Amino acid sequence: MRPWAGSWRWITLVLLAWGTLLFYIGGHLVRDSEHPERSSRELSKILAKLERLKQQNEDLRRMAESLRIPEGQAEAGSLAAGRLRSLEDQLTRAKQKIHSFQKLTGDGPGPTQEELRRRVENGVKEFWYFVRSEVKKLANVEPSERQKYADTLLQDLGHQERSIMTDLYYLSQADGVGEWRMKEAKDLSDLVQNRITYLQNPPDCSKARKLVCNINKGCGYGCQLHHVVYCFMIAYGTQRTLILESHNWRYAPGGWETVFLPVSNTCTDRSGATTGHWSGEAHDKDVQVVELPIVDSLHPRPPYLPLAIPEDLAPRLHRLHGDPSVWWVSQFVKYLVRPQAWLEKEIQQSTAKLGFKHPIIGVHVRRTDKVGTEAAFHPIEEYMIHVEEQFQHLARRVHVDKKRVYLATDDPSLLQEAKTKYPDYEFISDNSISWSAGLHNRYTENSLRGVILDIHFLSQTDFLVCTFSSQVCRVAYEIMQMLHPDASSFFYSLDDIYYFGGQNAHNQIAIYPHQPRNSEDIPLEPGDVIGVAGNHWDGYSKGINRKLGRTGLYPSYKVKEKIETVKYPTYPEADKLLNSQKK
Repeated sequence: MRPWAGSWRWITLVLLAWGTLLFYIGGHLVRDSEHPERSSRELSKILAKLERLKQQNEDLRRMAESLRIPEGQAEAGSLAAGRLRSLEDQLTRAKQKIHSFQKLTGDGPGPTQEELRRRVENGVKEFWYFVRSEVKKLANVEPSERQKYADTLLQDLGHQERSIMTDLYYLSQADGVGEWRMKEAKDLSDLVQNRITYLQNPPDCSKARKLVCNINKGCGYGCQLHHVVYCFMIAYGTQRTLILESHNWRYAPGGWETVFLPVSNTCTDRSGATTGHWSGEAHDKDVQVVELPIVDSLHPRPPYLPLAIPEDLAPRLHRLHGDPSVWWVSQFVKYLVRPQAWLEKEIQQSTAKLGFKHPIIGVHVRRTDKVGTEAAFHPIEEYMIHVEEQFQHLARRVHVDKKRVYLATDDPSLLQEAKTKYPDYEFISDNSISWSAGLHNRYTENSLRGVILDIHFLSQTDFLVCTFSSQVCRVAYEIMQMLHPDASSFFYSLDDIYYFGGQNAHNQIAIYPHQPRNSEDIPLEPGDVIGVAGNHWDGYSKGINRKLGRTGLYPSYKVKEKIETVKYPTYPEADKLLNSQKK
């Protein structure tokens, strides 16, 4: 018998197995379309594996072709036998993949996910039963005992709340979801960073369209960094290479590049055939070099300002992240604050010197020039209430050997005060940074080093307690988003909600109706757009019902965020380069 005859039977088996696999996957994809509630995570995994199986099919086809051995070749038998063994291995792997797809799509949610879902559901019901019962009892409590009763009630409610939140955490990690989230966060970040790198390194700087941004806005480091982020977003949206002018920077006269990596390796020259001041994307289309003002003076305002996100990334970001707008801002911060070698070494040395390790909670207390102007005074006790709450949360998931707090402040006396009042905590802080943050030392290279280190360590903590009225706190929160798939809930702000200076309107959409119970409330109907003024952190937010024109309070749970999307450029050439690198 010719060697090919035996080989053909093996090839037929392999191709039959491949066809069966495709039929099986195709059937599940059709059934999933009839059940929109089925997890889109599973569909994404199937499609990714299908791409890999396509490549394996092509390999099989080439191997089959190579087995067409002409008659008369003496060594054909042994050669074919070796290749047949390879085909057997391929068939075995195909069967294994069929089995994995059966487990993935045929059996529904994993057992851990369903167990935790039911536990959360039961926990919420029991929480309500307990609250309803205890509130009814309150009417019969003697006035002299009410404070004690209220304190005990709050303790019991805290225990139940932490139990539910712990179950929700494990639910978010169950049955491979945690691994998916890690991979999706990395893939999305790599995509955006690659696009930014492509934009910032044109092949011919002399012909590149440019946007010029001067860093020396009259404010502190956090404010100046956000100014450059704003410039970067508009550069990205208008497909212009950002030229950052930072010579004689008030913090470092040598410029941005003496502290962080340059924003471009190929294009730092602002020269061009034509130059003009910003007058709108359409009007500036024939101007090669455009100078951008500070956001306060920007007119007309382009659509690329926060809190908008790119339309092409919106579906993935909605699924991945609790606050897509913050994630989008964080990608530009990530690119900008890549440290020079000396700064990287300084961070490593400071980490060892301070004994910075987890678990740890970050506290940022801003005083001096902020108090009485941009923010109210908050004693350390207000911060520590939330620090203790978070340690109780952490203790349900990890071993807490010590309750560590990284304390960043511009008040040098606060460290000793905190140590005296809270001896059970280990406070990690560098008082020299606090001294350098004082008004008389603020705009120096030593002060810059201090604020960069404070922001770095705050961002590295497990949870952040601060005031979002401070740009330093918001930068630390933004950097947090780079370190976790979704760190949108890793904070407690004693005052404002997150915002970006100069942002477009922050809106929410009502999902439940609300009838006012007093003169301070505003009515809601599902679909109403609410302009957010702030969250009072007591279950109520303040805003304006744009349909009615009325301003007042409304229950925070009765609305959801209205995320604006914008048709940013998608940089297909950059994506092709990234895909080719992966291959």
